Amino acid sequence: MNEKAYILLAKQEGISNRAAKELIDRGLVYAKDKKIKIARGLLPTNTKFKILKNPKPKKIFEDENIIVINKPPYITSEEISKDFKYPLLHRLDKETSGILVLVKNEEFKQKAINEFKAQNVYKEYVAWVSGIVSEEMKIDLPIKVIKTKSGAIAKISKDGVDAVTEIEPILAFKTKSKVKAIIHTGRTHQIRAHLKAVEHPILGDEKYGGENYKRVMLHHKKFKIFDYNFEIDEPSDFKMQEEHNPVRKKKK
Repeated sequence: MNEKAYILLAKQEGISNRAAKELIDRGLVYAKDKKIKIARGLLPTNTKFKILKNPKPKKIFEDENIIVINKPPYITSEEISKDFKYPLLHRLDKETSGILVLVKNEEFKQKAINEFKAQNVYKEYVAWVSGIVSEEMKIDLPIKVIKTKSGAIAKISKDGVDAVTEIEPILAFKTKSKVKAIIHTGRTHQIRAHLKAVEHPILGDEKYGGENYKRVMLHHKKFKIFDYNFEIDEPSDFKMQEEHNPVRKKKK
């Protein structure tokens, strides 16, 4: 006999159906080591669930202009904005962790927007990707963002806007690589679309061709604007248990 996943989870945990559905939608619920992706999907009534514990967003800096948050995965930028009661200077996707900046006054916001437009903002990410990345690459491919009912999706298109991402290898292990990604433009899903285009999709990023994994393995590590300079260490799930091998770049 089968039942909807969120109903079974609610019964198992003694929580409301709504709370159970939210846990599944966030990507925090597993059964037999597989993530439950569809809250209304049917499962055997004897299914046993495991719920990941996720840290709460943590404020790491605040002054008269900005609040800087260490964003965990599985929570939207908009939820954090609502909780801290200030608008976003930029946003991160739900499963992306790392530096998220909220802005406290309109004057600073406008100055910051001009810095983004002038490409005077430094944004560095780290990602785990499929395949072995052995040398640096500059991905200069225009992106067109298409709005759909299930959310926005970025396409590489000659009709798109300019988008530039620099990729640098950090580590390689078996069939995976850890890379640094520096973006000079801030297009929707830019890193995700660019890494797919060079056949190194991010682990967990099934929307852009990535293999199934616990989450989209992308972390916003460094951010610089004006005299502000922030860095947040990678979360524990970025440290693979096995021993890594530093990538040796190919000689040109």
